[in-house]
Amino acid sequence: MGSMRKSQLSKTKQDRLIEHFVTGAAVRCDAGLVGMNPKIAMYYFHRLREMITYNFDQEVNTVFSGEI
Repeated sequence: MGSMRKSQLSKTKQDRLIEHFVTGAAVRCDAGLVGMNPKIAMYYFHRLREMITYNFDQEVNTVFSGEI
């Protein structure tokens, strides 16, 4: 997925947050493990969900477009 553009988080923190995001653990716990403010982690996870939804919608539109 790579790093999020315009993020002020270091690539290392972004990578660690993504690893924790995939496991589905609690955001507050993840923030503590990464060493950051829970509100920032919550916002980052929110943005990840938005990116996933956007990319999924794009893929669905591509796969299911055209005539049947």
